[in-house]
Amino acid sequence: MGGFFLGRQPILDRNHNLVAFELLFRQEETEEAVHVTDDLSASANVIVNAYGKFGIHNVLGRQRGFINADPDLIMSDIITLLPSKHIVLEVKESASITPEFMQRCRELKQKGYQFALDNMVAINQKVELLLPLVSVVKVDILALNQNELSKLVAELNRWPVLLLALKVENREQETHCRQLGFQMFQGYYFAKPEVMSVKRAEPDKASLLKLLSLTTCNDSQEDNYEDENPINNINEIEKEFKHQPGLSYNLLRMVNSGNDGTPQKINSIKQAISLMGLKPLQKWIQLLLYTSNRSEVSSLDSVTQTAVTRGKLMELIATIERPHDKNYQERAYMVGMLSLLDELLGIDMHKIVDKLGISDDISKALITRQGRLGQALKLIEAKEKGEAVSIQAIVSELGFLSMNEFTNMQTQALGWVNRAGETIN
Repeated sequence: MGGFFLGRQPILDRNHNLVAFELLFRQEETEEAVHVTDDLSASANVIVNAYGKFGIHNVLGRQRGFINADPDLIMSDIITLLPSKHIVLEVKESASITPEFMQRCRELKQKGYQFALDNMVAINQKVELLLPLVSVVKVDILALNQNELSKLVAELNRWPVLLLALKVENREQETHCRQLGFQMFQGYYFAKPEVMSVKRAEPDKASLLKLLSLTTCNDSQEDNYEDENPINNINEIEKEFKHQPGLSYNLLRMVNSGNDGTPQKINSIKQAISLMGLKPLQKWIQLLLYTSNRSEVSSLDSVTQTAVTRGKLMELIATIERPHDKNYQERAYMVGMLSLLDELLGIDMHKIVDKLGISDDISKALITRQGRLGQALKLIEAKEKGEAVSIQAIVSELGFLSMNEFTNMQTQALGWVNRAGETIN
């Protein structure tokens, strides 16, 4: 199992306080820089990793993130997946600055998105079109001598923009830029990009394509969604997520990325889908398809299969305990499905629970195996280990389940998971 990587480089103010990070595409943990041949693909990877794989609050904290936004990304619906309060969109002078592009930028600015002009070296007609839109101008100080830099800063002072000195490599360069009035600084003199990594646990393309199809069918009905009266196919969407623990984890991270670090209490995959909304969900799945490197569809791996089996078995046990409490049964499924995420993702379970905003009984079950859901999970784990004495003791303690029922449920759960595996092959 490989990994996901994300570069981030600090952006500092005049007092050397951290004010933002630039988020950078990386393919290896040891990379300081990378040659990007596809700007849209690189930006899509940054977005997917920052929001889904790492969690935007882990990546940025309270700071903003600068993300390269090529014209294709700006013009796509994908850009609206990014909450405007988190990011600054970096644009460059290019041949793609069309009237349609400018109109799109103006619309995004009205919605609260901020822009930075990247790698600035001179003012020309295209730059003059962009300057009224941008809040920050990133000046490539290595491309200019001192006189050229001074002249450019004097010209830029005609616009109400913050100046960021890009590629600062030594103290003399910083001192000169400070004297010219630069408000922000970025470069190897302060810090090289840090590469963050997390274990790879990505969904296969067949599942993503199926989800894309389901969300495309339903996006026009998004506003009609109610728990009591589900939109068409919402159960199919939920079912597909239930077969993909890693994808469900990323869904929960995405749902909570839109908040100010205060997770919502989520009881079920269906609730998370509802909170995210079908149109954002559809855009996110498009992103995942764009960034997926798998050329072949594979069957469920062993860890994923065990997690999904646990989820279904937990749900069946909860159905015996509370036959009319659908919410409880959905929480039980989540406990089983999430119970191996620490192994699947290489992240401590405490950290997973802290970031997901799941309900308290799910959290207790996952971390301490306490509560009714925790006991049921202990029972399943004991069965996996072949601990006959523990199995009998837990069944007796639960009080509503017989050994025969538990054995039959296992057969049901395995059959359900095998059928799920067949549908993605």
